[in-house]
Amino acid sequence: HARSRSYVSEFEVCKLESVPLDFGDYHPLKPITVTESKTKKMSRKGSTSSTSSSSSSSIMDPLSSVLDGTDPLSLFAAAADPVTTAAATDGTRKKRDRDDNSAVGSDFEPWSSKRGEILARYTTTEKLSINLYMGSEKGKATTTGSAVSEKVRTRLEELDDLEEGSQKELLNLTQQDYMNRIEELNQSLKDAWSSDQKVKALKIVIQCSKLLSDATVIQFYPSKFVLITDILDTFGKLVYERILSMCVDNRVTLPDNFSPESVNDTAKETCLNWFFKIASIRELIPRFYVEAAILKCNKFLSKTGISECLPRLTSMIRGIGDPLVAVYARAYLCRVGMEVAPQLKESLNKNFFDFLLTFKQIHGDTVQNQLVVQCVEIPLYLTLYSPAIDWILQCIAYRAPEVLLTEMMERCKKLGNNALLLNSVMSAFRAEFIATRSMDFIGMIKECDESGFPKHLLFRSLGLNLALADPPENDRLQILNEAWKVITKLKNPQDYINCAEVWVEYTCRHFTKREVNTVLADVIKHMTPDRAFEDAYPQLQSIIQKVITYIFDFSLLFSVEKFLPFLDMFQKESVRVEVCKCIMESFIKHQQESTKDPVILNALLHICKTMHDSVNALTLEDEKRMLAALINGFIKMVSFGRDFEQQLSFYVEARSMFCNLEPVLVQLIHSVNQLAMETRKVMKGNHSRKTAAFVRACVAFCFITIPSLSSIFTRLNLYLHSGQVALANQCLSQADAFFKAAVSLVPEVPKMISVDGKMRPSDAFLLEFLCNFFSTLLVVPDHPEQGVLFLVRGLLNVIQDYTWEDNSDDKVRIYTNVLHLLSAMTQEAYIYHVDKVDSNDTLYGGDSKFLAEINKLCETVIAQILDHLKTLGKEETLKRQSQLALYFFNTILAHGDLRNNKLNQLSVNLWNLAQKHGFADTKTMVKTLEYIKRRSEQPETSHFTDLALRLPLQSRT
Repeated sequence: HARSRSYVSEFEVCKLESVPLDFGDYHPLKPITVTESKTKKMSRKGSTSSTSSSSSSSIMDPLSSVLDGTDPLSLFAAAADPVTTAAATDGTRKKRDRDDNSAVGSDFEPWSSKRGEILARYTTTEKLSINLYMGSEKGKATTTGSAVSEKVRTRLEELDDLEEGSQKELLNLTQQDYMNRIEELNQSLKDAWSSDQKVKALKIVIQCSKLLSDATVIQFYPSKFVLITDILDTFGKLVYERILSMCVDNRVTLPDNFSPESVNDTAKETCLNWFFKIASIRELIPRFYVEAAILKCNKFLSKTGISECLPRLTSMIRGIGDPLVAVYARAYLCRVGMEVAPQLKESLNKNFFDFLLTFKQIHGDTVQNQLVVQCVEIPLYLTLYSPAIDWILQCIAYRAPEVLLTEMMERCKKLGNNALLLNSVMSAFRAEFIATRSMDFIGMIKECDESGFPKHLLFRSLGLNLALADPPENDRLQILNEAWKVITKLKNPQDYINCAEVWVEYTCRHFTKREVNTVLADVIKHMTPDRAFEDAYPQLQSIIQKVITYIFDFSLLFSVEKFLPFLDMFQKESVRVEVCKCIMESFIKHQQESTKDPVILNALLHICKTMHDSVNALTLEDEKRMLAALINGFIKMVSFGRDFEQQLSFYVEARSMFCNLEPVLVQLIHSVNQLAMETRKVMKGNHSRKTAAFVRACVAFCFITIPSLSSIFTRLNLYLHSGQVALANQCLSQADAFFKAAVSLVPEVPKMISVDGKMRPSDAFLLEFLCNFFSTLLVVPDHPEQGVLFLVRGLLNVIQDYTWEDNSDDKVRIYTNVLHLLSAMTQEAYIYHVDKVDSNDTLYGGDSKFLAEINKLCETVIAQILDHLKTLGKEETLKRQSQLALYFFNTILAHGDLRNNKLNQLSVNLWNLAQKHGFADTKTMVKTLEYIKRRSEQPETSHFTDLALRLPLQSRT
């Protein structure tokens, strides 16, 4: 006994009252207007004070009104003395400017970032040797009562002991063994320091420094330098922190910018003691390195200590005979200098100019004889200098004026355009400086001696700069021609690809697809013989990345003739897939409009097919999801405009190509459904014979594709969605087929499903789906050859037979929603319709037999609900019984005709059942009763007055 409803009048009653809005009024979503406070402004020299308010609006910010229109920060500023404030501001600005000129900023690449690269690059398979300090028993047993002179003598003896051979030489060590021994020494240093054996710590540092005078395995020297200087850095830090800790006075530490006057005498004496100990080291190299390591400690002695020591240490390096050992000593001095006094650029420049004066030593007889003994070629030997010279030049070039950089160039020219120096200059100087003088550098490269440092490395360094800064426009083509003449002549594929990779970016950045095509063709020509590309996948990937970074118009990209043949060089599947992913990501990112360009479509289909075919049983779910998202992004960007048949053909082809990726099939089904709805929109719902056939083809595509999906809820929702699309396009028999398929699939829903990798009960998902399904079934017309409401009956049978969880009430909630549906079906006019589809309200016209069938179904459903409520009479389920009884009561209240005595009595019984055992929520019951009383005041529901009198409110007691 459903109540008759007039949906139009109900909507009119329930809709919100419209209120005219005056846009001049204040609105809470308007931008906040901030009004400046009227406090006195500070005037500064050379600036104009602000006088006007930021807005003429009279509306005050609510926060300002609390503060009486004054901002507390402005009050503080106004209260301050203007002269003092100005002086403080100027002082701060000067200090900041001074710091900017002196301190090393984040734009300076630190040594730590170069360390790993040097260790990886400079390796050896030859055997190495190391002298290990064996310790001494002297000096350990010093009695507390011994005189100071005895203590000093003992310590000097210990230092002599080290220099006189208290060492053990370990021979035939591998590189890894050598590195382990160095690490042991580093740990020994820390252990000795922590156990207050300072002299032992100094001995270890001296011993390590001596290793830097040994260049017997010359190709390992740069790595040895890195390892040993790590120990020196540790030592320098330990000494500095030790002296700093002695300056603590009354638990107050020294500020960062302390002056020597604030250092106490004890700390100064200890500091001097360290410098005296180091001065007593006889050998030049250990004395230099250990003093450089504690250079920062000069801050404790005098303000000019560091600036006086740097030139002296620079001059000491002149005494080192081996040019390789000397250049790394200079690099270490620059490293320490940049840390402790980056403003003292004069010393750094002097250091480098000293190096230039002694540069000819590299080609002297001593060095040549050493190389013959070690079987090292000159080109390899020269590359050993690169890390040191690069670092020295980086330190000099950092924030240096153009004049200094030009002077450096001129000095290099005077040395006969030495390739090693030129390469370091291009690595260290600012890219803009190099780019503007590109033709000068090319001229210098041409004049370099080919026998020493390879020219292709010089062109690579130049290319790296031109990737960061643009050369003069008139020189660009000549630069490319000059560079490529050298690069294309390289016979070694690895040398070639290392250079080509850099210059591809320059070509893409400044030239058209013609030049890019020429470069790609040259790369293919060099890398195809003997399958050389197999050893150069990282560089080839880099080339592709650079091309798609600069050419993101894909119609232009795929018109580059050699682009796809270039992709064919990626024959290793994992690499090929990564490259395809890069291309697809670029397409999705940059393609703004949909496309139907056959060149783009064929190329991207091939690329997507490559990604799809890489999927196998071992592919991770995340990887599948990523690939599917990229392919879906491509599918969404394909549009043939009004040529819907061509669009459908594309989707059919895509389905055959991407059948192993379920999200892609789901996207294709959605796209085809959208295509059907676009056809309906174009035809304004009046299909011709041709469009009707086309829409049926779209529906058939979906009906065939959905069963191939594995996720059951995806299938259910797509059956429902596709059925709705079929219904909207007047394909009634096809819509019935979709809905029947959905009904027959419900029994297969498992009890547990995987959601985000975790197993969850499926009841809630099924309940949500069935509620959506019921909403659709309202407008689905009955089939003339089937019984009344055949789909609803079929669905109810499936729900009845489905095995629900024992502790679940979802079955009753579904039955209650069925009552909502059946109630809506009894109305003369349904609440909504599908355009140009006659629903049952039109087909049956309120026929009494039809209404009788609905009433029978209602009785059956209500009986099922009441049976379930009876089963909840046990003590542990009384709360669930109370909740369901109230839920069912509300359903009857909303949809039932309570003038029917039986229904009226049933509602009273449910009300009493909800309160019977004290589990009802009192607030909810009170509000429900108030609602019934308000409804009783309306003419059409005046019978609610009697009902309200029959509904008592029981207390919890």
